[in-house]
Amino acid sequence: MSSVKTALKLLKTPDKMIAPLAQRGFFDWMSDKAFLKLRFRASMGYKLNLEHPRTYNEKLQWLKLYDKNPIYPQMVDKYRAKEYVASLIGEQYIIPTLGVYDCFEDIDFNVLPGQFVLKCTHDSGSIYICRDKNCLDRKRAEQILKRGLKRKPDRYAREWPYSQVQPRIIAEQYMEEESGQELMDYKIFTFSGKPALILVNYGKKIQHERQHSLYSPNWEHIEAAALDSRDEQEVPRPENLELMLELAGKLSQGLPHVRVDFYSIGSRVYFGELTLYHRGGFGKFPPPEIGLWMGEQLELPLHEKEV
Repeated sequence: MSSVKTALKLLKTPDKMIAPLAQRGFFDWMSDKAFLKLRFRASMGYKLNLEHPRTYNEKLQWLKLYDKNPIYPQMVDKYRAKEYVASLIGEQYIIPTLGVYDCFEDIDFNVLPGQFVLKCTHDSGSIYICRDKNCLDRKRAEQILKRGLKRKPDRYAREWPYSQVQPRIIAEQYMEEESGQELMDYKIFTFSGKPALILVNYGKKIQHERQHSLYSPNWEHIEAAALDSRDEQEVPRPENLELMLELAGKLSQGLPHVRVDFYSIGSRVYFGELTLYHRGGFGKFPPPEIGLWMGEQLELPLHEKEV
C-alpha cells in the first residue's frame, strides 16, 4: 500500500520524478531548451514562454539558454568566487578558507580546528557543519559530501556554468554570532546592479530545517510563503543592512541578475555566495504577483535575444 501511495504522490508532483531521473542522465538526450520546457511545466504548472517571458522563473530559464557570460563559472564556484568577490569589494569580507580537496579522503581532519564547515564547491546544499570536532560524525560528513560531489546541476537544472566548475570540497572557518546564535543568511536579489528584495534564511541549527522571511531593501516585511516554506516571524533589521546592500550593488554591477548572500556578525559583514539561478528557476513565491513583479525587475540583455 505504501508503494501505491508513493506512486500516486509522485504523479501529483511530477517534478519530483523528473529531477532525480535527470540527475541519473535519463534526459541527457534532450536539448537544454526541450528539457527546461518539460521540467518547467512539471514544476511550475504552466507552460514556459521563452519568446515573451514574463515571470521571474521564466526569465531565469531564458538566461540559462542565452546569457553565456564567461565570468559566470567563476562566480558560482564556491572556492574561486572568493577571489572574484575580493577583487571587487575587498578581502575583509571573505570567510577564511582552511583547505580545498579533490575528494573526501584528502581531508586531514587532524589539522582542522575544533569547529569548521565543509561544503562542495559546485552545488547547493551539500554542507557539513562541525561545531565540535570531538563530536565529529565522519560517516555522516562523508555521506553528504561524496553524494554532493556526484551531483551535476548542469544535468538536472541545465545550469551551464556548473559544467565548467571542478567539483571539490572546501573547508571554511566556522562563523557564528557572538551570542552563540546561528547566523542569519541574507540573500539579496539584485537586478542590473540594484538590490530589490531580501530573503532572510534563519532557524534551527540543523541543515535544511530553516524558515524564511521576505523583505524590501527598506526592511518592509513582505507577506509571502517564500521558497515554499513557512514565513513564521518577522526578523529585526540587521545592523549592517546598508553595507550589505551597497556591497550587493557592487557585486552585481553590469549583470542582469544575481543573488548575493551575506552574513552579518556584529559590526562585520561576510560574503556567502553568488547565485545566478535561484532554485534553478523552479522556486515558488506565493502569491504569484511577487513572481511577476520580480520578472518586471529582470531586464533581459537585448543583444542576446535570439529565441
